[in-house]
Parts: sequence; C-alpha cells; structure tokens
Amino acid sequence: MLQLPFQADSYQFVSEEIKQTSFRIDGIFKPTANDSTLPLIFVEVQYQPDQHFYGRFCSEIMLYLYQQKPGRDWLAFVVYPNRATEKPPAAEFSFLLTLPQVKRLYLEDYQHSNDPAFTLLKLLACTVAETAPLVQTLLAQQTENGTALSKDVLEFIETVLVYKLPNLSREEIRIMLALNDVQLKQTRFYQEVVAEGKIEGKIEGKIEGETQLLLRLLNKRFGPLPLWAQQKLAEAQIEHLEIWGERILDANTLEEVFSA
Repeated sequence: MLQLPFQADSYQFVSEEIKQTSFRIDGIFKPTANDSTLPLIFVEVQYQPDQHFYGRFCSEIMLYLYQQKPGRDWLAFVVYPNRATEKPPAAEFSFLLTLPQVKRLYLEDYQHSNDPAFTLLKLLACTVAETAPLVQTLLAQQTENGTALSKDVLEFIETVLVYKLPNLSREEIRIMLALNDVQLKQTRFYQEVVAEGKIEGKIEGKIEGETQLLLRLLNKRFGPLPLWAQQKLAEAQIEHLEIWGERILDANTLEEVFSA
C-alpha cells in the first residue's frame, strides 16, 4: 500500500512508551512584534565536542514547538569555536543539517574580524574567565569607531554578565561598562533591580509596622517582654507576625503566643 522498498518480514510492530527528558535551550530570540512572519530563533553555543549534540538539539526544538505552539516558523543557529569541535550527527538526525532553518557559525572564520557583532557572539560563547576582557575589547571597538553602545547592545552585555558573573553588583557592572548613572538607569537590568528594591522595601516596611504593633499589644497583655521573645520578634517573617497576632486574644501565656 505504501510502496516502500522494504521487505515486510524485516519489521515487527511494537508500542513503546517515551519518557520525556528535561531540556534547557541556551537562548531563544522571540519576536517582540505581533507578526507571525517573524521566526523564532534558537541559539545554541557548543564549545565541547559532543557526538550526541544534534540529537539533543533537535529534541529540544521539537519539544519546545510542541509544548509552546508558537504558530510561526523557526531558525536555529549553532555557534562553534571551530570546525574541529563539531561532531557529525548520528544517522537518525543527519536530516537536521539539510534543513534550511539550521545554520552553523564557526567563530574561527571571524577571529580577525573587528566587527563588534562578532565580538558579541564571542561574548556569548566565551568562558567565564574570558568574559570581562571581551567586554573591554567590545567597549574599545566602540570607542575607536566613535559610536556609543546602543541600548539593545548594553542590555545584551548586561544579560551575559549577570548570567556568567552572577556575583557582580550593579555598581561593578556600571564601572565595567563605563556607564554614567543616566545611561545605566535606561537599561532593563537597572530597572529590574530598582523594581526588586521597591518590592523588598514594601515588604520590609510591612514587617516593621506589624512588629511594632504586635510589640505594643504583647506589652499591654503580658507586660515587658523577656529577651527571648524580643529576639523572636526581631527575626520574624510577616507570616509569623500574622499568626502570633491572631493568638494574642486567646493565649493565656506568652509561651502560648509563640508556640510552634
């Protein structure tokens, strides 16, 4: 019926369960405009030889498309430091390299390029130790060209720095990027830090207010608090304060208020 060039007795029919594996894609560029003609762009940086890479990469993409159902085409870029790092795909995944959606980029082809775009690619693929020197190289290239870093480039660099060097403070990133406060305040990283600070400030303010109110009520009901009770109040989270506040009316002793 299917007219396949294979003998029927060469096969047996079976039903097998497929266990789903958890994958993590290095990066996805998602279109910001509501334009279905713009593709998703998957980016994978492969710095170590891996004979199973293409099988995993294909599975990552297909699983993502199946789960997310983006309703648009896609492209996939694999960034290698050189051709020697790339391992040929297994036979079952060899079709992947024939797809027009799959592109491969070898950084060795651009090692003498002064194009800042390729320095950005190197930044994405470099080791942690190479990150800071590459950032300085990129900044020097911009200075030589007489152009300022665009907001998009700044945010890209910040994202890489936060991902690869998570212990860097906002001030250290500002110094590394040679930014003034006005420039830094325009970036998404700064705005997210400020937003987090505001949320933390609201929580801290609520805890302080709840603590003072509970302290007054406890003093009125049980008299001056012993040191152990003061310590509990000082270390309490908001949920503890709320529970203790509800117990004050029914508790006969201070110990009953703070009981676990």
